This record gives sequence, structure tokens and C-alpha cells, in this order.
Amino acid sequence: MAVTQAEAELRERASRFVKAEMKRAGVTYEQLIERLTEMGLHETKASIANMLGRGSFPATFLIAVMRALGKEKIDLSDI
Repeated sequence: MAVTQAEAELRERASRFVKAEMKRAGVTYEQLIERLTEMGLHETKASIANMLGRGSFPATFLIAVMRALGKEKIDLSDI
């Protein structure tokens, strides 16, 4: 299925948002993996890199990452 321009833009924005939040929190991929594992979620560096690379991931992943980073609120205007 072809990705529309609008969807491609949203994917890019979502990916940049998660990466920026990780950087802001000073959290590496390895640290994120540890935090997610503590939450009962099992991701690898490759799986996270793939999801962020394509900008397509489940909402549950976004929520888990934000919780792992200690972010309580998300302003959609930031995405």
C-alpha cells in the first residue's frame, strides 16, 4: 500500500518527536531497552531503530516510551 504524503509527514514527525524526547531525557537506546524491559516490554535496539526509522509504530509503543522517559504529558502540537 502506498503511503500518502500526509502520512509520510506524520511518520517523520512522530519519529523526530520520540528521538528528541530521548535526547532531552539523556536516554540512550540501551537505557530505553532496560526501562522498557522493567515495564515488561521486550524490544531490541534493532526493533526500536526500525520503528523510529520508518516512523511507524503502535500507540502502545509511543505511550511506553514516554512513560519510560518519565514524560507524563504529550502536547500533540509538539509532534
